[in-house]
Amino acid sequence: MRHFNKLSKSIPDQIALLQECGMVIEDGEQATWALSQISYYRLRAYWLYYEAEPESGNHSFREGTTLEAVLALYEFDRHLRLLLMDALERIEVAARGAWAHQMAMVYGPHGYLNAALYPRTDRFQANLDQLQSEYDRSHDVFVDHYKRTYNNPPLPPVWMAAEFISFGLLSKFFSALGGRADRKAIARKIGFDDRVFQGLMHHLATVRNICAHHSRLWNRRFTVTFPIAQNPANLANTIAPQADRKLYNTLSMLLHTMGTVAPESDLPSRLTCLIEENPTGDFAAMGFPTDWRERPLWADLCTN
Repeated sequence: MRHFNKLSKSIPDQIALLQECGMVIEDGEQATWALSQISYYRLRAYWLYYEAEPESGNHSFREGTTLEAVLALYEFDRHLRLLLMDALERIEVAARGAWAHQMAMVYGPHGYLNAALYPRTDRFQANLDQLQSEYDRSHDVFVDHYKRTYNNPPLPPVWMAAEFISFGLLSKFFSALGGRADRKAIARKIGFDDRVFQGLMHHLATVRNICAHHSRLWNRRFTVTFPIAQNPANLANTIAPQADRKLYNTLSMLLHTMGTVAPESDLPSRLTCLIEENPTGDFAAMGFPTDWRERPLWADLCTN
């Protein structure tokens, strides 16, 4: 542990520092705009890729590194996040609907609150406390109506809960269910078996948070992973086990899921076009295997 003693730097000083480290900056106005509107620290996540020895503490750039290249990578990542948010929204809505329908049809409007459905009472109570907190914070019209109209049960029916529950908490309620038949019925509507879907929900909740906070995505190493799918065959033959913490497998799972929840969407083709435009040309940094264009879920998209 040591005392933080770095000083604040003005935009001109930031530009000078980057040039001292070897970055080519030909347009001073563009550099000033980028550093003031995006920020030095946010862009650093992208020019780190261009540093010659990023792990050594030497921040010198590889020869020929330009600010334009860094900004192109930043824009690529920004568009990638926007596309993923589109896909994640569709998947999240489908998961909410599948959960609400299963619980309502089998256990009734408030059956999801029955502690007997959840073997771990401590986890159920923690989830229930968080749900109560999310309910208390919500000011949706339907929530306010329930609060004004009913006092028992204190929480609304599952189809209302499905609209305000966070995706992360939804994944916890799903994982906590003791009945595998319920988990299988819910997961099947999204195109997975319950074991894979359970891990995938947790993973996608973290990806959603990354996108929502505008964080770097393109070459991130994820800490939360999901089980490798063994079926259907086209998904199993697309997934790259060696890339279990990389974006490639996440995107492949999204392609499969979109085929189930939004088969008419053009998002898969738009995503493929964007990936092909990766300005670094480094597909391995995202976990893409060399033959990714020939793998089942990508093959048709790459030829169209």
